[in-house]
Amino acid sequence: MQEFTLVIGGKAVATTRHKEVRNPSSGAVVGMSPLATIDDLNTAVSAAKSAFPAWAGRSSSERAALCARVAETIEANAEELARLLTLEQGKPLNGLGSRFEIGGAVAWTRHTASLDLPIEVVQDGPEGRVELHRKPIGVVAAITPWNWPVMIACWHIIPAIRTGNTVVIKPSPNTPLTTIRLVELMNEVLPAGVVNVIADNNDLGAALTSHPDIAKITFTGSTATGRRVMASAADTLKRLTLELGGNDAGIVLPDADPKAIAEGLFWGAFINSGQTCACLKRLYVHDSIYDAVCDALAAYASAIKVGDGLAEEVVLGPLQNSAQFDIVSAFVEDAVAKGGRVLTGGAPQGGPGYFYPVTLVADVDHGAKLVDLEQFGPALPIIRYHDIEEAIAKANDNPSGLGGSVWSGDVAKAKQIAARLECGSVWINKHGAIQPNAPFGGVKQSGIGVEFGVDGLKEFTTIQTVFS
Repeated sequence: MQEFTLVIGGKAVATTRHKEVRNPSSGAVVGMSPLATIDDLNTAVSAAKSAFPAWAGRSSSERAALCARVAETIEANAEELARLLTLEQGKPLNGLGSRFEIGGAVAWTRHTASLDLPIEVVQDGPEGRVELHRKPIGVVAAITPWNWPVMIACWHIIPAIRTGNTVVIKPSPNTPLTTIRLVELMNEVLPAGVVNVIADNNDLGAALTSHPDIAKITFTGSTATGRRVMASAADTLKRLTLELGGNDAGIVLPDADPKAIAEGLFWGAFINSGQTCACLKRLYVHDSIYDAVCDALAAYASAIKVGDGLAEEVVLGPLQNSAQFDIVSAFVEDAVAKGGRVLTGGAPQGGPGYFYPVTLVADVDHGAKLVDLEQFGPALPIIRYHDIEEAIAKANDNPSGLGGSVWSGDVAKAKQIAARLECGSVWINKHGAIQPNAPFGGVKQSGIGVEFGVDGLKEFTTIQTVFS
């Protein structure tokens, strides 16, 4: 059984304590994650701090070239990373699973490497010249979740180092192994100390986020944990990018074609077994086509192969951990107790693995946990509405505001509805289709700041205004 190590200052650092990482499909041990101490954390931050001046002092083109080489290195090791990811996270190799995630990590890394933040001239005349210079911030703490551990690690690390910062990343204790391997590969390309990885058992987060030598935190996870991160950063006024929970609403207008939209609705809701912040989590359907949409979704869901992700024919895997399995189970049970009608799924078979069946629950409404809270799993509530004003009001009646979608045969009309949704991203006739050149972030309690593209790159810089 492989014992993984920390990576600090470009070197493998062994630990005296380890934690078993188990396959959520079978319960088998995948590998042993190192458990860092406070001393290890301090050493990692010190290594990143020491590496910062030289890395920040490199030209933009030099950093771009090295980030592009990181993309090549990830791509060259894609199958190894995908298989390790499936073993510890549970998602299938195929479909929108591990190979898809590693491919996304390569695409985001490559695109971010190509971006630049040149000097902006805001004035140049008789009164003088004013320039805006973008400068790196310092050491960035990156804290990543267990649902898309490799892709989100690249979302955090690559824009940080592209702009001249250095990084200490702490992956989720549920899925640390692929991130450790990713950082090992990065260190084959990058100077020592530019990217460091520590792993814990959820006991070092506060020490990292409050560390006086951490200048910025980028965090992806729940809103509740995001609040704690923000509070921890307050004493030193650290910069923050927080991508937090979502309870995304989709609205199906009466002119939509139920059979034509069924596939898009399904994958909008059930990609990664619903374990995605910007999944479709509440579906509002007009009364006139409600039954037809329910039937079309149930028919599509019946053909989906769920199972161990290493099987090539599988397209959906288990939930990643027992806590999430229990949440989804409880939310579905609550919905049924409040009058919900299970169209498909809703009855786990038991046995090894955290397998929860694809579940569609009709005839539910606000007041059920499955509607009001983020389920983060393969269970979708379908809510009937009669008037579009009612649907918009209900879609916005939530503290989250990450994404939303409108489904209609009339794109212009759909865009008018979309403009009234309180969310950071909105899609027409699809859901959750993010891309590396378009900013992504939430409003309300779904986060602070944005990721991706030039706007995401700017999050890792400060502005220095030069007057001459």
